[in-house]
Amino acid sequence: MFPYEGHLRMLRAQHAYSPSEIKEILHLATLNELEVVPLVQTFGHMEVYYLGEGEASRQWLQQEQNTKARLCLSHVKAVASHVLARHPATKPLVWDDMLRDIPEDQLSASGVPQLVQPMLWDYTADLDVHGKALLMEKYRKCGFRQLWAASAFKGATGVSQALTPIEHHLRNHMQWLQVAAHGPADTLQGIVLTGWQRYDHFSVLCELLPVGIPSLAVCLQSLLQGGFAEDVKARVENLLGIPSLEITGFTSEAAASFPGSDILALITQVGLHLRSSVDEMLHRDRYVTGWFSSYHRRRKLVHPVMIQHIQPQALSLLGRWSALAGELEAALRRVFYPDAVEEWLEENVQPSLQQLQQLLQDLGEAAGPGPPLASPGPDTGQDP
Repeated sequence: MFPYEGHLRMLRAQHAYSPSEIKEILHLATLNELEVVPLVQTFGHMEVYYLGEGEASRQWLQQEQNTKARLCLSHVKAVASHVLARHPATKPLVWDDMLRDIPEDQLSASGVPQLVQPMLWDYTADLDVHGKALLMEKYRKCGFRQLWAASAFKGATGVSQALTPIEHHLRNHMQWLQVAAHGPADTLQGIVLTGWQRYDHFSVLCELLPVGIPSLAVCLQSLLQGGFAEDVKARVENLLGIPSLEITGFTSEAAASFPGSDILALITQVGLHLRSSVDEMLHRDRYVTGWFSSYHRRRKLVHPVMIQHIQPQALSLLGRWSALAGELEAALRRVFYPDAVEEWLEENVQPSLQQLQQLLQDLGEAAGPGPPLASPGPDTGQDP
């Protein structure tokens, strides 16, 4: 999303921010006492799990005493040293999953603890508090002077998750507060609340930012207040203009007043009801399952009386959801780029609408001109 120039221009996303938009983001951040910290991928999300599989690395690993851990540490050291040589005031942070299992003596001897600050990350609702406390102690013994924690306020619970399970993320933050309480007061420098948009560049979109804002507010207020009690819940409701915040389920479809709340309300309706209402008609409606099953649809067979039972209901359902989809698309386009809108609707809305459209098309074809049905009229009454 950064408007790279020169030989890095090829890294630009199709809808990268313009230089003027970058300036506006920085200006708004300053007004709201926020600091923009660029995320520059160097190792963590560039194929790190395949470390050691390149030909040069394979040859290096064949030498005695060389391990993947040493290879990882040597690369981190090289990158961090380069950054610090050019920007001495910069503090490189590293996600800690590749460090966790490296023995203390190797970490200490690598020189890495003097160059970077580890980010201990865990996004689960039942993280191992004691284990994290032991890990912090290990890092301190190795020479890491400053540590960070990383949680999540959205994402991390399902690659195609559409609605944010607030209770999961709240519990995650409560566990991190317990971890922080286990060590000296200055052990953790802070906590980073990550908000995933994709699991990687090739995966689908997970929860959109407007959907995750109530969870973000709950998590931030809980960290600030040291817990989540009724007064904290009331404060979040007041800040976001939400009449009644739902923690254990998904946020109410009732109107709220925070920016993007219209998107949240519409996506909540889609996420909770669209697929289930279409499935209800296609797989549990007695007229569809009994008189217009896949067998009938393939052979274009339908009793004329059944059309009167199926078609109006399908048209009504399609009409309601098509109208809501149009409203949602308009709301999304006010916030997101066209490709993101298209992707989200194609993944989450269109499949169900297409099922209804196909049902109506099959019904129309079956009801078209043709020889009369040879079977007797159906008994539409209840079975004895």
